[in-house]
Order: sequence, then C-alpha cells, then structure tokens
Amino acid sequence: MRLKGRVFKFGDNINTDEIIPARYLNTIDPRILGNHCMEDADPEFAKKVKKGDIIVAGRNFGCGSSREHAPISIKACGISCVIAESFARIFYRNAINIGLPILEHKELSKDVEDGDAIEVDLSKGKIHDNTRGNEYRTQAFPEFMQRIVKAGGLMKYIKKVK
Repeated sequence: MRLKGRVFKFGDNINTDEIIPARYLNTIDPRILGNHCMEDADPEFAKKVKKGDIIVAGRNFGCGSSREHAPISIKACGISCVIAESFARIFYRNAINIGLPILEHKELSKDVEDGDAIEVDLSKGKIHDNTRGNEYRTQAFPEFMQRIVKAGGLMKYIKKVK
C-alpha cells in the first residue's frame, strides 16, 4: 500500500476533543464528522484538506476519551494516514478498527513542515519526503492490518472473510 499527500503538522498531545469536538458527538455520520475534523486545533483544517493528505504529529496523538468518532472524522475528511511519534493506545486500536492506517516514527514530526509532499509505503515501512528529499524507515504496517484497512475497517474485513 502506497499513500501520497501533503503534510498537515500538529504537535504533542492532540486529544480527541481537538480532533472532533464534543459538540459534534450527537451524530455518527462520517461526512458531518469529517467537516469538523481538527476544528479546535485548526478551525480551517477540514476546508484545506484534500483527499490523500497526511497528518504528522508529535507524541501521544489521540489522547483523551476513547471515542471512535475521532479517527472516523480524520478518515472522513480525506486524510489517508496519520504518522506520529506515539499514539494513545485506544486511539490506535480505534483507527485500525475503522480502517485508518497509522504509523509511529520518532523523528518525522521534527523534520517535516506543513505542506511537504510525502509518500508512505505501508508494506515496506518507508516514508519519503519529496519536498526535502529525506527518506525514513519505520516498522512496516503488518499485513493483517493492511487487509483490515483495504477492506475499510475491521467489521467489513470480518464480513469479507466469512
């Protein structure tokens, strides 16, 4: 799986309330959630994102509540992947469950800037910053997780394998 997109960079401890504010938790409609993604961190974020773009962040991305709405909003607004120094464990699990690929890399968030064009090869664990010419290695996205993502999430994957 190869992904290409522009970087939207965020810092440490981006919590689920910043990803999708609680005032929008009265719906599970992905389209509505996507329209308000990252609204409390960057009010214009959802208007700027193009399909395939990539979030790069610091430590502890997705901390806070365990709401599944957070990764749903990220995926629904068009983000193809999130790369962070580390993730809150429940966010990590929720992201995989809904089919949003996420990777950990300790240095990427320090090196890239907003707007950099990057490519991610999930199966090889390679990240290439086309803007700056840098290449990074990370743990390859496990094959079974790639199958879950390709299926559109865990529930769709389970239905396919039955």
